Amino acid sequence: MITHIVMFKLKDNSPEKVAQTVQVLRNMEGKIDELISIEVGTDILHSERSYDIALVTKFESMEALSAYQVHPEHQKVIEHMSQVREASVSVDYES
Repeated sequence: MITHIVMFKLKDNSPEKVAQTVQVLRNMEGKIDELISIEVGTDILHSERSYDIALVTKFESMEALSAYQVHPEHQKVIEHMSQVREASVSVDYES
């Protein structure tokens, strides 16, 4: 199992923009066969080092993660995120 975590810091982290982006991320659920699970959370501390949104996804294998990366539904998310994110960080690990 592969766990893929991405955290996003948005250019505009108003509640409306965060909610809109959360919905864009959640819209992948059920549309990408390789995506075993998806969890999207928003920051509750709002500290200087906080990121606004965390995305946690799980895949059966590295091959499944690779298929997800090029899937048309994920590409829509990448397009949206390229417009709204200030920064992002990720980690992938075997779980």
